[in-house]
Amino acid sequence: MKRIQRVAGVIVGSAVGDALGAPFEFGPQGAFSARFPAPGAGDDEMCGGGGWDPGEATDDTQMAILVAESLLERGGLDLPDIFARFQRWAASEPKDIGLQTDDVLTNGMPWDLAAAIHFQVNQRAAGNGSLMRASTSAVHFAATGQEGTMDAARRIAALTHGDRAAWEGTAIFHELVRVMFENTDPLAALPDILAHVHPDHRGRYATVLAPDWHPDQATEFNGAVWPCLGSAVWALRTTASFEDAIRAAIDLGGDTDTVAAVTGGLAGAYYGLDAIPARWTQPLHVPLPGFDGRVLHLADLLHLAHRLGG
Repeated sequence: MKRIQRVAGVIVGSAVGDALGAPFEFGPQGAFSARFPAPGAGDDEMCGGGGWDPGEATDDTQMAILVAESLLERGGLDLPDIFARFQRWAASEPKDIGLQTDDVLTNGMPWDLAAAIHFQVNQRAAGNGSLMRASTSAVHFAATGQEGTMDAARRIAALTHGDRAAWEGTAIFHELVRVMFENTDPLAALPDILAHVHPDHRGRYATVLAPDWHPDQATEFNGAVWPCLGSAVWALRTTASFEDAIRAAIDLGGDTDTVAAVTGGLAGAYYGLDAIPARWTQPLHVPLPGFDGRVLHLADLLHLAHRLGG
């Protein structure tokens, strides 16, 4: 498979999972399959609902696009610039924004202190809000090697999440994407990836990424970073197609848009762009609140993928 197939698969796959999962957020297990029992039988799975239009991507993808555009326009990692773009977006009152992310971006603290201060005050900052937006940065930094991509993931995650658990989960996602670009089996690579996770967090990630782990064993809601990443890897491990991986992720219930976005990024890298059904990609669109009413469509995402992964 050509590398660009995997590159585009990550970005489009994550956005597709996000948009498909959004209408089912905080719903019960099995809701997607209950509504669409025959995979591929219809073209209305991008159904919208819960305040989302059919095919509309949420804050997960919107923030990923902001990261991508900063990386491209600034010629690399400019953390203050990413933070400023996040702030501009948050100030526009997007349809959805995580409570923790909203507080960090609007608390008036400097970019390099806001997340740390939030964590000091609340002692809870291990949500999946940095993991959910990692598709574009994972593509961009794959060329820097294992250490480079995992370090970049941690630094971008730390902009909004003061808990190192969120940094490490995002770093694992980055590295899983990188190894797939090298045509390496991501599941076989997990032991080596875990060896590069901070020792204080290695054990917890080893548990949720183990071959025998099931999302029903999670000790936290899947809005937390550990079960979110674990559920995405589980969906990839236990299915045999992009479609089935996304279906499995959404059917877990809970934070369906983010679990499906993370699953879509991984499955998109694994199976490639051509494995993502056109009935899912054609209605896909990504509004960018706060940025002059811009709305990105499939062609824009493909152009972005080429620029990031080129």
